[in-house]
Amino acid sequence: MRLSVLVVDDEPLVREGLRLMLGRQPQVESVSEARNGREAIALIREQRPDLVLLDVQMPRTDGFAVVNAVGAERMPPIIFVTAHDQYATRAFEIAAIDYLLKPVTEERFALAFKRAIGRLGTAPQEDATKQVLAMLDAIANPPRQLERFAVRSGESTIFVPVNDVDWIEAFQNYVRLHSGAATYLLHVPMNTIEAVLDSNRFLRIHRSHIVNVRRIAQLCPIAHGQYAVELKSGQRLQSGRTYSERIRRALANPF
Repeated sequence: MRLSVLVVDDEPLVREGLRLMLGRQPQVESVSEARNGREAIALIREQRPDLVLLDVQMPRTDGFAVVNAVGAERMPPIIFVTAHDQYATRAFEIAAIDYLLKPVTEERFALAFKRAIGRLGTAPQEDATKQVLAMLDAIANPPRQLERFAVRSGESTIFVPVNDVDWIEAFQNYVRLHSGAATYLLHVPMNTIEAVLDSNRFLRIHRSHIVNVRRIAQLCPIAHGQYAVELKSGQRLQSGRTYSERIRRALANPF
């Protein structure tokens, strides 16, 4: 199988990086580039590439507008490229569509590319169209923010109001909800929980910790931009270094 691939991104360095990664794939015969959504629409209509690497966030005509303009039923297979956007990535997961999170790593690119070519010629076009339409619907109608957790306990279901949760902890493929002295276990990934929580009320401070902002008593800076986060309950947590700027922005005075 020899593939023609179109790379669509408004950032030259991103296009260059993706082109280099594509150049290491023996199935790729040719790579063309589009600098914006308008160029992408024209090239997809003219060239009919086998695969499109499509940036989501572009000025004026973004990735979703490109799909709408070309038509989901006429779009080639897509790997979306995106900066972190909780609703966008959740929508891709809902639709089972491949996406790459910037900055794109070689390992993640290789996995997405392998999945994409595995589907080429095997999945009916109708199925691919349904996937894209499901993604667009999820973007247009993002999930409402969660107000309560439904926790199974034996044969019963316990409802835990979101505002009663002090902090959330990742635990393998589960999360633990800490509410006062009580702890509840949910079989839900951490990223899925984060996507449906109100970002004004809950703050991810570590890949394994989300805290209720109203339960934070104090922050103490420690090494490498990390913080010791003390909750009103006395619980102390340590933030991850990659979350330092997010913590500063969320908890700074608004003046």
